Amino acid sequence: MMTKRTWTMLIGMMVAFGLLVTACAPQAAPAPPAEQPAPEEKAPAEEPAAAPEAAEEDAYMTIYGERLPEDAATYDMQIYKVPCDIKGNHITFDFQVAVYQRFCLSDLFQDQLVNLDKDFNVIPASAESWEVSEDGLTWTFHIKPGLQWSDGTPLTAYDWEATYQMIANPEHAWDFAWFYSGVLKNWDEIIAGELPPSELGVKAVDDLTLQITTETPWPPLPAMMQFSFVMQKKALEEHGPLYNSNVETSVSAGPFILDVLEPGKRIELVANPMYKGYRQPRLQRLIAEYRDMSTAFVAFQNYEIDQVGYEWLSPADFEIILSDPVLKENYLRHYGDFRTDYLLFDTYNPPFNDINVRKAFAHAVDREAIVKNVYGEIKAMPAYSMLMPGYPASDTEGKLKEYQKYDCDLAKEYLAKAGYPNGEGFPKLEMWLRNEGPAMQAVFQAVAASISECLNIQIEVSNKDFKVYMDALNAKPTQLQFGAVSYGMDFLDPANLLGIWLSTGRHSWKNDEFDRIVREASSLVGDPEKRKAMFQEAERILVDDVGGVFIAHRWQGDLFQPFIQGDCIREPDSQGIAAWHWGNDWCWGNIYISKDVYNYDTYRGK
Repeated sequence: MMTKRTWTMLIGMMVAFGLLVTACAPQAAPAPPAEQPAPEEKAPAEEPAAAPEAAEEDAYMTIYGERLPEDAATYDMQIYKVPCDIKGNHITFDFQVAVYQRFCLSDLFQDQLVNLDKDFNVIPASAESWEVSEDGLTWTFHIKPGLQWSDGTPLTAYDWEATYQMIANPEHAWDFAWFYSGVLKNWDEIIAGELPPSELGVKAVDDLTLQITTETPWPPLPAMMQFSFVMQKKALEEHGPLYNSNVETSVSAGPFILDVLEPGKRIELVANPMYKGYRQPRLQRLIAEYRDMSTAFVAFQNYEIDQVGYEWLSPADFEIILSDPVLKENYLRHYGDFRTDYLLFDTYNPPFNDINVRKAFAHAVDREAIVKNVYGEIKAMPAYSMLMPGYPASDTEGKLKEYQKYDCDLAKEYLAKAGYPNGEGFPKLEMWLRNEGPAMQAVFQAVAASISECLNIQIEVSNKDFKVYMDALNAKPTQLQFGAVSYGMDFLDPANLLGIWLSTGRHSWKNDEFDRIVREASSLVGDPEKRKAMFQEAERILVDDVGGVFIAHRWQGDLFQPFIQGDCIREPDSQGIAAWHWGNDWCWGNIYISKDVYNYDTYRGK
């Protein structure tokens, strides 16, 4: 039960927060005198009992005037804290500035055109509808009226036009530029500096109409718009692309706005009082606290944070989780982004330009043992191909296993064919990792050990800074001879996860037949079975030619405190899986802190 002092504090906090909202809001036009309440119209003094009821009502009201769910804690308790990797090399909150150098709690200062439901179906976000032209080349998105930025500027199609021209500009050197290669009209020519960004096939027709033209018919274009994060045209012109990395210049059309930015220490966002989008938050504050992620599970057990991702949980942590009924119930496992861990090579130069060397490596990895003993079976399944079972066109019958299954004797035969019998004369290798945490470092150490022991060769594992790794990977020609990496989907279509293996993509591997099939299948409309069969044949070529050595498909998940609630994470999808699914950005408008929080000694009370 709340004490009188508690009520007094709550009323005070709500009044203070109301003043803050008023201060942040644009200046309103003066109200007509007739609407100003006269002194005699104030609440009569003979009804003092009404005050506690009003206070109770206010204590559960969000800044948007929406009442929290019946089982929710008061609004002042609606705070959500996550851990942030102290080793992260972060510079921006915005996907369109640098995908691989984003701060924790990124991409909350805008909404995309579309989002995904629990079953990965595309649903409206900032766009209320869209249609494609008869020739299949031009998509028209209709933006919801009334959306705005936190400085009161209307959000329009011209903001998207400016954003896309920025990321296509070669001077911007966007680290995700390959994503639209061969898709958006004139993208490749602009990236190459042969055309100006103004020639890009992304045009604002008027304030609420955005047209996107593709090079060929491209059925998954709406799904790709999951990444259509928008930046403000005015702020880009006034402050440049890093305007959100400064509290003074940050501006938001998303559910939260920047309040505190202390890189390496702490980030805090608060609910955006000007937000008019589709996911008004129940949470009033988000906090990201930097730490050594090997301490994240201990911090979670001490109620210092509210959520830990699977990637930061070790097999020892999972032993504790699975033996504790409360922890086990609140570890919510899901498909994630259908992520696959694999090894990649520079196949344009020795020794990996020899298919026999690549096949030797593919057959030297004991995936079953590594999944069972290092990942833990709750986190992964052995992989013999790129597409995780359940992803469209994936190999659900195990037909591709024969191409890369563990067979050490066969691996030795291939290495001997390449001129290295029993590993003699084979060069010492360095396997690069992409700033992996302790759990994934252990996985790839085990992979390297499996290959080394089988083939009698030397492999040193080196965990690199994220940017150093990506710069080497994306360099043309590549500067990465041999590495380990993971990749998850950007949209639910084989054109995505197989498209990254095109010779114009991120890998230094080329197969002309693979390129031809993937390109033709990606733009094929009207015959889904033929399209699926084409992608399946392309994947067979990929694993047979060993573009990569596939290690494991990840089962992903999050460990939540029991008082983190919301249909988004607690209600199951059509497959019976309850979790925060990949691409469900609408969850930020759904989750909340339940009254159960009062039963725990959390950071909120300290």
